[in-house]
Amino acid sequence: MTPLPRLMVAPNGARHGKAHHPALPVTLPEVVATARACFKAGADGLHLHLRDAEGAHLLDAGAYRAALARLSDSVPGMVVQVTTEAAGRYGAQHQMAVALGAGARLVSVSIREIRSDIDAAEAREFYARCADAGIAVQHILYDVADVALLAETLGAGAVSDPALQLIFVLGRYSEGQESAPADLDPFLHEMRARDMSPDWAVCAFGRAETECLLAACRAGGKLRVGFENNILMRSGAVARDNVARVEEVAAAVAQLA
Repeated sequence: MTPLPRLMVAPNGARHGKAHHPALPVTLPEVVATARACFKAGADGLHLHLRDAEGAHLLDAGAYRAALARLSDSVPGMVVQVTTEAAGRYGAQHQMAVALGAGARLVSVSIREIRSDIDAAEAREFYARCADAGIAVQHILYDVADVALLAETLGAGAVSDPALQLIFVLGRYSEGQESAPADLDPFLHEMRARDMSPDWAVCAFGRAETECLLAACRAGGKLRVGFENNILMRSGAVARDNVARVEEVAAAVAQLA
């Protein structure tokens, strides 16, 4: 199974467009160009969102396969993870079909979204099919209740597997979608309490993104940065583009070494 990259860039997400930031990539050529530039800046992974002709969030296995082929040609050394985010448009059955049919080695899946539509047994069957196909699933967790839901779904033995991939999302439901490094603490406590040592990462909303990612790095986690969650630099200035965010975080992490 492919492990998580150390520094993944999430350049667009499901909701924002050019009005949010003119350098936010929307079309596939823009995403490919951004991925190439961010890879050169130090990002070894890409969290891939696609849009339809109107710029709306798109989950489509065929479109993913075409995008993955383009990215493989353009940035062959970059690990690509595809999203299955519902964004209010898709249900669990469609999300699961896309995860299994996209041809990706890595996918991200919200346990909260999947379990909103199906029961634990069906979810376990889906995760088992992914594992059999060599697809690494990164479970998206917004709070410790999601950790409990994941444990209930997978079972205690599975959540203690060091190959389990998680991402803790900081600040998604906080006031103003502003995160803080302390938002990581409940997740760290939950991992200790459940004797978990997964392959885990953090993404964070708002101006404190860099500080949150550094806190994750100090705690042994991996990092995801980019315009999906934040367009501001550590100083509070608006970032030039996703490359600037990657460069700042990569440089800050290097200073920790």
